[in-house]
This record gives sequence, C-alpha cells and structure tokens, in this order.
Amino acid sequence: MKKQPFKNKVVVVTGAGSGIGAAICQRFGSAGSRIGLLDADEKEVKAREGELIDAGIDAFAVTCDVTDERRCIDSIKKMRDHFGGIDVLVNNAGITQRSPFVSTEMSVYRRVMDVNFFGSVHCTKAAIESIIERNGMVIVTSSISGLAPTLGRTGYCASKHALHGFFATLRTELFDVGVHVMLVCPGFIKTNLQSRALDGDGSITAHPQSHVGKQGTPESVAEAVYRAAIKRKPLLVLSPIGKLSYLMYRFAPKRYERIMAKKLRDELLRNER
Repeated sequence: MKKQPFKNKVVVVTGAGSGIGAAICQRFGSAGSRIGLLDADEKEVKAREGELIDAGIDAFAVTCDVTDERRCIDSIKKMRDHFGGIDVLVNNAGITQRSPFVSTEMSVYRRVMDVNFFGSVHCTKAAIESIIERNGMVIVTSSISGLAPTLGRTGYCASKHALHGFFATLRTELFDVGVHVMLVCPGFIKTNLQSRALDGDGSITAHPQSHVGKQGTPESVAEAVYRAAIKRKPLLVLSPIGKLSYLMYRFAPKRYERIMAKKLRDELLRNER
C-alpha cells in the first residue's frame, strides 16, 4: 500500500479559492488530509469546498481577508474548533504588482506587503500553538522573486524577500520543538494572480505579463509541494528556469541582472507609457 504520511492530518491553506492554493488543497486532500480553506473571495472558496466534499474529502471553508489580523485569529480559531487542531499551515494567499518604482504609489507597496508578508505572519501567529502541539509544519508560497530580482516588481520582490527573512529565522526558532518550515519558490505559473496584478496607481493593470521560460501549472506546483513536504525540505525551488535564476543570481549577479532586464524591459516600457 502506498504510504500517505499526511493521511488524516489537518492542512489549512490560505488563498485556497483558486490557483496554487486550490491545487494544494486538492493534492493533500487526495492523500487523505482534512482540508481547511481560507480565502477572501467567499464565492470561490465555497465552490472549492464543495468540489472537495463531492470528491469525498473532509473540507471546511471560511472566508478570511489575511490583511485583517482579527479576522485571521477568528478564522484560525474556527479551523481549530472544527478539526480539533492544525497540523500544516500553508501560507499561500498573495498579490502581485507590475509597475516601475518611479510611477508606483506608496499605497501599492503597503497593500502588497499587507497581503504577502503580514497576511502570512497573521495566520502563522494565530495557528502556531496548535502546530507546535502537533509537531506540525508551516509551508510558505514565496517566489523566485524572493531569491532574485524581477524587473518592474519592486513591491512584490520586497514582500517575498521579507518572507524568506522571517520564515527562515522562524525555522531555527522552532527546530527544537519539532516544527518544520518550508519556503516554496515557484517561477512563472499560469494562474489568475497575474490577471489581478496591481498597476502603479493601485488599479488592476491592463498590461500583459511578460515571462521567462515555459509557464508552469498550479497542479505541478502542488505535486512538488506535497513531495517536498514529505521530505521536510527547507527550500523548494521549482522549474529549470527558476533553478537557473537562483544559481545565476547567487554566483553571477551582474549577468543575471542584464539578462532579466533584457527579457522584461518591454513590459516595463509598456507600463511607463
């Protein structure tokens, strides 16, 4: 019989209504996990809950805006009350921004940090006691942009770098109590995240996304996350382009910056017009 180490474990996922979050819910659910879904979009998260239940998966959805600390505390409490505790928290909720720094309003940076960084901290703070009690795990969806710069995404890169600083340090604090922390760095993935990217004025950008290499799928990310969680990896860097970017920026940063600027310059110029 195939080993299923997450069978009957409670896995709570933020940003679970679509994209990578929904795929992670499906993957862990298919392995026997009990799934808690958190998302700000009530319609989407309830639809995903219904799909999981129809597939025979124990699922429970709560609408939650991760930028609201009180809502995070209340939502995590509902998860603990419903399931009896939390084994794995997947901080996946996120937002992106595509605009040059010179034309980006400060409110956009605050919004991106509120969702990507503080949203993850809020939920982790609310869930950490239960995770410690169960010797569980925190998984964080970061990005290649958390390891290397990406042109025209200063706010997005800053929020992802902040995640690495916070959660890598948290891993060292929690090591002795048996809690693991894993950072996941996808490359360019085909999700609706990009269709909701913020422009410099805070509106949804009308400019199409440029990307490097072939776009991955949420399902491929979810499969890789599941397998890496079994092995308790500290860092998961995905896709050949992602791994190449990570290594090139570490060992040849100037060359990486030239290549990145050339690949994404047209997108930046469109945003400036």
